[in-house]
Amino acid sequence: MSTQLEALPYRHVLTLPAEPSAVRMARETAEQALTEWGISSRHPAVGPALLILSELVTNSVRHAAVLSPQVTVIYAAGDSCLAFAVHDRHPHQPLLYASATGRGPGTGGLGTVMELTLGLGGAAVVRKDADGKGKSIWITLPL
Repeated sequence: MSTQLEALPYRHVLTLPAEPSAVRMARETAEQALTEWGISSRHPAVGPALLILSELVTNSVRHAAVLSPQVTVIYAAGDSCLAFAVHDRHPHQPLLYASATGRGPGTGGLGTVMELTLGLGGAAVVRKDADGKGKSIWITLPL
């Protein structure tokens, strides 16, 4: 999958303070980038993608800010794929697919993230930092 992500021609990276205003800024930046990349706001994946992004940034702000004063959002897209990641420096790695079943810890917002992602035919993965002290949650959605 990383080879596919590396091949996506459009990319943007945004680093923000881990504060509540980061959610709005990450979403507005996504809307602007998608427009610049020619992806219509009316595309059926865009609304759910913005909700997923907002939830992931909210989680970083709420749960990781103690150890991670910044959150980084990576946006990427191509002709048939939209991908984004939310990175923080908190070591906890949530069990995304357990959240989708409603059986794992933290099933609230992550459950919604996974329900939307899987419902759109997308995928999600948690990638830990090399030093184990942070992670990125990557979401990939078909366009």
